[in-house]
Amino acid sequence: MASSYKTKIESYLEVVLSQGASDLHITVGKPPSIRVDARLFPIEGEVELDEKGTEGLIKALLDEEQLAKYIKNRQLDFSYSYQDKARFRVNVFFQKGTYAAALRLIPKKIFTLEELGLPETVAEFTDHSQGFVLIVGPTGHGKTTTLVSLVNLINKTREEHIITIEDPIEYTFPHEKCMVAQREIYDDAHSFADALKASLREDPDVVLVGEMRDLETISSALTIAETGHLVFSTLHTNDAAQTIDRIIDVFPPHQQNQIKIQLAGSLLGIVSQRLVPRIGGGRVPVVEVLKVNSAVKNLIREGKTHQINNIIQTGAEEGMIPLNKSLAELVQNEIVTEEDAFAYTNNQRDLKSLL
Repeated sequence: MASSYKTKIESYLEVVLSQGASDLHITVGKPPSIRVDARLFPIEGEVELDEKGTEGLIKALLDEEQLAKYIKNRQLDFSYSYQDKARFRVNVFFQKGTYAAALRLIPKKIFTLEELGLPETVAEFTDHSQGFVLIVGPTGHGKTTTLVSLVNLINKTREEHIITIEDPIEYTFPHEKCMVAQREIYDDAHSFADALKASLREDPDVVLVGEMRDLETISSALTIAETGHLVFSTLHTNDAAQTIDRIIDVFPPHQQNQIKIQLAGSLLGIVSQRLVPRIGGGRVPVVEVLKVNSAVKNLIREGKTHQINNIIQTGAEEGMIPLNKSLAELVQNEIVTEEDAFAYTNNQRDLKSLL
């Protein structure tokens, strides 16, 4: 019986690959479903899953140790290799007391920034040897893909030591010009904060932090950026100003002035991105790019982050890009529809003036 569930779940993974899907969802009461171009569809010919079938499919993904952790913690993140064809980032969880899972396809290839359709100004963040770079945006909009592409550019062009701290490891970096050490939380370290603190004794030049989830991780990442290292990470925020506010607000009030000074001194830039439906199928990235200059540093120190959008609007010569400028260009070049552009903007009036 276990082997039949293994065969079945692998048939669903084949569908993900053949249909160009990004995700597979398994839950009771719905057929197995895939996400294509941001929309969720049931797999053709499949029926609603019952509790027994869902449990069998999910157990087919887990070894004994993982199953024990899942039952104990009621959720688990891990990576799953499907033969030599693909890897998936998996989250298994419980809902209404039943098994459920979400699997995200991790492309085998690490794409270049050009292949991803990102502007050249984003690549300039790799020219630095010290500082803090953040890739932000909603879940499922390509933050990790962009992060990995930036770090792999360094991997191909510099002779340095890169340490990645991830939960779980998604893309696997080859050793190119750099030496790359990839640490997975729980397998290779107890927590992001522990791994970050230890990294200072591991002679890194570049540190990738998969996600900044809490005060201790953010504090450690800031310290590493301040002490002569280049740090890349992600946050689930909507734009540059909100990202800076989120980082500061994580800390207790009596520490916030000091954090503003630290952040102003170490932050190099923020890339906020969305994946917008492309006319004819697929999705295309749209970005806001903040590059930290002396004016931005002053605004951070003074707590006037609401004025940062004005800096982005007037900073084209320094490589800054407003989100609405990106959207307007895609509409004008007939790559995305006006309707979709308005759905993804954070300022409809401003976008309307650009079209």
